[in-house]
Amino acid sequence: MHFNILEILASFMVLFAIIDILGSIPIILDIKSKTGALFPGKTTLVAFGIMLLFLFVGEPLLGLFGVDISSFAIAGSIILLLMGLEMVMGIHLFKHEEGGSGAIVPIAFPLIAGAGSITTLLSLRAEYQTINILVALSLNMIIVYLVLRLTSFFERILGPNGLHILRKFFGIILLAIAIRLFLSNTGIEINRGM
Repeated sequence: MHFNILEILASFMVLFAIIDILGSIPIILDIKSKTGALFPGKTTLVAFGIMLLFLFVGEPLLGLFGVDISSFAIAGSIILLLMGLEMVMGIHLFKHEEGGSGAIVPIAFPLIAGAGSITTLLSLRAEYQTINILVALSLNMIIVYLVLRLTSFFERILGPNGLHILRKFFGIILLAIAIRLFLSNTGIEINRGM
């Protein structure tokens, strides 16, 4: 067990790209508008806990329930699909209760600690030492906390019209991500040639 700056940096960059907390800001603001409040500390800790659990016992845990990574990813893609539909169509599919339930589902899981980040953690574990992945994950969670903490700042900068446009645009992006995640885990090939 030894620290390796290159492994930490590589793991950090991969996880940062997969978690994509900056790209999730419009989605988080949409959920905040429905639930009334976010709890940055609670949300970050829950997401961090889920990812730690999967870092150390991910595949055996899923195996215990007879679930493989692909099935888990497909389930996550369906939740993301529904979230995207909510944003694009302006409908409510999830019941958002007061008291911050939106901090857990869907922000902590599957938005932050989703199928993509969990699968990535399992893949990184095959390449790098666990201590280096743990440091990289911890650094990413600090960034997640800061972004969640600054949501009011982003709301002020964007304004109502900017938020509305971003919500629709990122809703379509979220739909596309959900479909890609679904297709890549079902093995369905799309013919891209016309």
